Amino acid sequence: MKKRVQVTVGEEEYRQLQRMARGRGMTVAELARQAIHDALEVHSKSVEAKLRAVAEAYTHQHPTADIDDMLREIEEGRNLA
Repeated sequence: MKKRVQVTVGEEEYRQLQRMARGRGMTVAELARQAIHDALEVHSKSVEAKLRAVAEAYTHQHPTADIDDMLREIEEGRNLA
């Protein structure tokens, strides 16, 4: 089922959208739908990439420690310099 979305823009913004749409051979509504589609696709790819990075990180055996221990060791190292 499709849903209607209403967006209010200023006159100058609308004129710019009209020019852009006309230059691409489409209506302002088509241009808006394309922009929404592109934004959702970019967001989806971004989330997928982050999830892949986390999954990849779990495959490595990096040394870990308690955060308080790590912060204390960092401070101790700074005090030696």
